[in-house]
Amino acid sequence: MNDSSRVTRFFFILAGLLIGSLCRGGDIRPVLKLENELAEVVIDLGGGSIAAYRLKSDGLNPLQWDSWSFSPKANETPPMLPRPMGHFLCLDRWGSASDAEKAHGMANHGEATQVWWEGLPDLKSVERQVSVALAAKLPMAGISVERHARMQEGSAVVLVEENVANTNPIGRIYNIVQHPTIGPPFLGTRTIVDSNGTRGFMQERPMPEPEKPEVHWPMAKQMDGAEVNLRYLKDDPSPNVVSFIIEEEYGWVTATSPESGLLLGYLWKSSDYPWLNIWRHVKDGKPFARGLEFGTSGLHRPGSDLVAKGRIFDRTLYRYIDADEKQSFRYAMFLVEVPRNFDGVASLEYADSKIRVTESGPRVRKVNIEAFSLFGVD
Repeated sequence: MNDSSRVTRFFFILAGLLIGSLCRGGDIRPVLKLENELAEVVIDLGGGSIAAYRLKSDGLNPLQWDSWSFSPKANETPPMLPRPMGHFLCLDRWGSASDAEKAHGMANHGEATQVWWEGLPDLKSVERQVSVALAAKLPMAGISVERHARMQEGSAVVLVEENVANTNPIGRIYNIVQHPTIGPPFLGTRTIVDSNGTRGFMQERPMPEPEKPEVHWPMAKQMDGAEVNLRYLKDDPSPNVVSFIIEEEYGWVTATSPESGLLLGYLWKSSDYPWLNIWRHVKDGKPFARGLEFGTSGLHRPGSDLVAKGRIFDRTLYRYIDADEKQSFRYAMFLVEVPRNFDGVASLEYADSKIRVTESGPRVRKVNIEAFSLFGVD
């Protein structure tokens, strides 16, 4: 190895081990920082959220969102406590706890964002890659989770693997849902969301058949039957949450900001995450948040309703994990510069260690994104 290679290798090892702090509203919060020469990722240890993901050539963070903005005390300095930010993890559930569970302190979306995570030494060192590792214990759920995030030299793609372990002496049902949340200035009225989701339904429809009426991506329906195109969010967030199944081997969702010239995307195996859930929120008449959520459930209800319903569109609504069992999940996130008049994404392919994006509309431009072996295949 020559001197130049040694310097590069040293930089990549060091970059994956940085532990620093993030200033948010007066807080100096402990974080893990993952970076290479193209991009950086900041993971807040107070809840485990991916609080920032940015290209070094641009600096804009699409995940600029903080749940504290929904607090009655949003104008005050937030406390030094764990909370959801940017891309957070829903574990051991997606949606509301039951009334009985709430009485014992269980939060919506589970405990993962309510506990402090611990940075770990990452023992999965790979040549020309940087990585970080962290873990958390969820005491009420009886579940632990360990996350490994890695980047490769020459690529802004981030591969995330999460290993969930049941620490209970008995088996149980649970869910794991990724909750990437985009906000302004990346999010605006011209921001375009695309996906290969297919059949869907509106969460506001009542049990026992919330899947009626059925819709098909990107269309949804308001309660009065009016159609809504979910590619855009302008001034009416109804319906608030719409869920779709993924019928291809890989699922994907992208958000394109023509004003920023940036495209954020996620890619995963549908065998890990068969559901895509789109959440939309408007504040003061302007887009304020969009959830590009994907996971093991598409029904935003307590566990008793999931068991009673069982399946929607022949897709399960929960996972089962046995005593002492571990289950693993992977996804990739990517960020790339695009022309400022880019019309969103018509299709996405992953092959030969590249993510290939094809533009919607008449121009049909192609964007090739350098990746690496993300799911055990090239």
